[in-house]
Amino acid sequence: MLAKLVLAFLIGSLLLVVLSRFVNPPITLTMLGDVVQGHGVTKRWMPIGRIDRTMPRAVIAAEDARFCQHRGFDFDAIQAAYRRNQSGKRIRGGSTISQQTAKNVFLWQGGGYVRKGLEAWFTVLIENIWGKRRIMEVYLNVAETGIGTYGVNAGSIRYFKHDASRMSAREAAQIAAVLPLPKKRAGISPRGYTRRYGNSITARIGVVRNDGLDACLR
Repeated sequence: MLAKLVLAFLIGSLLLVVLSRFVNPPITLTMLGDVVQGHGVTKRWMPIGRIDRTMPRAVIAAEDARFCQHRGFDFDAIQAAYRRNQSGKRIRGGSTISQQTAKNVFLWQGGGYVRKGLEAWFTVLIENIWGKRRIMEVYLNVAETGIGTYGVNAGSIRYFKHDASRMSAREAAQIAAVLPLPKKRAGISPRGYTRRYGNSITARIGVVRNDGLDACLR
């Protein structure tokens, strides 16, 4: 019975990832959580070809500089995050954009070995079935950008009163700075660490462009 359950999960998850390669995820568990809490859900899907290229460059600069080079896991970043966290500095994760996308689409928020194991499995699947461009497209459309707000397009409309097809480097950086803690960080008029982090991302967007760190999205 256990073997049958495992086989059913493997086949089911594979089919789900294949389907999601062509069909945009209609809702996620995180979104359902906002509905239950009474926040509602605001999202407006935008194909990656229409999203201003500054936006994916901003999230690469902020979240995953080796996005186009790794195969789903950046072990150097994981080790660096572990050392930083052990030193007592500001807590940072080592998850890649691929891992975050796998979690956001197929799983739930929070930690635990079970969820981490499932996240690794789905990360392997989307890296091999979706490819980098689709991973980034889904990430930019399902990532939480504010309380009850999902996707950079909905975030851009909420914060800047225009869609994500035309974004300045500063606007893209402000949204990217919100992503790690979207329910706590301000997308407009940020202060303190969020403001400094946004400024740092703005400066690194040019590096991503000039060094071709977003080459896999072209």
